[in-house]
Amino acid sequence: MYPLSYIEPVFRPPSEWKSLILQVTNGCSWNKCTFCDMYTSENKKFKPKKIDLIEQEIVKIAKSGIPTTRVFLADGDAMMLPFNRLKEILQLIQLHLPQVSRVSSYCLPRNLTNKTAEQLTELKNLGLSLLYIGCESGDDQVLTLIEKGESYQSSLIALNKIKQAGIKSSVMILNGLGGPELSRQHAINSAKLMNEAQPNYLSTLVVSFPLGEQRFAQAFTQTGLPPFRQLTQQELFTEMETLLAELDLEKTIFRSDHASNYLVLKGVLGHDKEALLSQVRKALQQPSHANLRQEWQRGL
Repeated sequence: MYPLSYIEPVFRPPSEWKSLILQVTNGCSWNKCTFCDMYTSENKKFKPKKIDLIEQEIVKIAKSGIPTTRVFLADGDAMMLPFNRLKEILQLIQLHLPQVSRVSSYCLPRNLTNKTAEQLTELKNLGLSLLYIGCESGDDQVLTLIEKGESYQSSLIALNKIKQAGIKSSVMILNGLGGPELSRQHAINSAKLMNEAQPNYLSTLVVSFPLGEQRFAQAFTQTGLPPFRQLTQQELFTEMETLLAELDLEKTIFRSDHASNYLVLKGVLGHDKEALLSQVRKALQQPSHANLRQEWQRGL
């Protein structure tokens, strides 16, 4: 275990389970998304960590002798830091942990508004090689309802800037985010965004509300939509079928294996598109034969 103290809770992508979690900010500077309760506790108010404290932690890791080849910059919004601060952090990692081969971070599209592709290229050359972007949806109506503060266009601009810099992108789409009424347009426009962006990785999770859905559902009734209802298992499969059918990706690693998913899907799109669609259609037509997760297995 790394000899660092954290402001809890700390979140990271599942694929970063072997990485050093370096907490360079606390919380999320936006923190308005109605589906997200990750940074709502009092001790998670957004605050950047001072650079001298970050250096002390990096030095501590270097002196510990713990093999460290990957670093994840936490919390949920590290990329909102100014370019020069991010550059400083990456230079410190290179100086004290020269064996590190990958640095990654969550990234909101708005984080890149004031960063040029050239600046991102410089960060890439200093070790930043992967950004996790929670697009959630490509549908502007859904994005407005969830108070994401982003649009189809802002997400696309950010993803293109990341690609131009040579940094890999891992995009997340949330199944069920629009409820039954907006399910189809959510899937179609999310696929359209991915087709334009061609990310390196794409994952899907099922939207869930461990602390209750009241805050999220309120926006639906305020805008005249029917009350929000979470999708049934079959409705989720139908939405996934629409998403996969509309996707036209060249070489994107696709994963739908998060604990929230009933049906585990893994493949490369578009090579495995038909095989994945076949799995989803089997789950729709013969759920008892589709090797689905039970509710108790969806521990969130």
